[in-house]
Formats: sequence, C-alpha cells, structure tokens
Amino acid sequence: MSDRGAASELEPFTDTALYALGAYFADRHPELMDDVVRQAQRIEETGVQRYADKQDVTLESALQTLITGLAVRYYRAVAGSS
Repeated sequence: MSDRGAASELEPFTDTALYALGAYFADRHPELMDDVVRQAQRIEETGVQRYADKQDVTLESALQTLITGLAVRYYRAVAGSS
C-alpha cells in the first residue's frame, strides 16, 4: 500500500479532537509525553476521584491529566510514534 493510501485510511482517526489534543501536547511538550501517559495510567488504575483525593488535586485536574494521557496514547497509536 502506498503512503498516500495509508494516509487516507488513517484520516478518520486523525480528524478527531482526541488526536488533535495528543498531537498538540506532543508538539508542545515532547519531553513530558511519557510522564503524562504514566500518570494517566495511575489515574485509570486508582480511579479519578480516589486519585484526586490522594494527590490533593481537584477532580477537574485529575480528569484533564487522564484525558491528556489518553490523547497522547491515541496520537502515538495512530501516528505510529513512540
């Protein structure tokens, strides 16, 4: 399959808010990508409210971190970057 064909097949996945957030974060903070993914995984494992309580952060902050981590993972999966 040509690069153009692969790109067109991935287009529906790259035209999403989650992909855009992941790409934006990767562009602006490439050095933090692994950290935000690890933190999001901890939030998933712990639960958002329990994580927020344990870390003494707001629920909104914990949710933002979780969503950003998910977006970075999604971006990496679609873009094929590590």
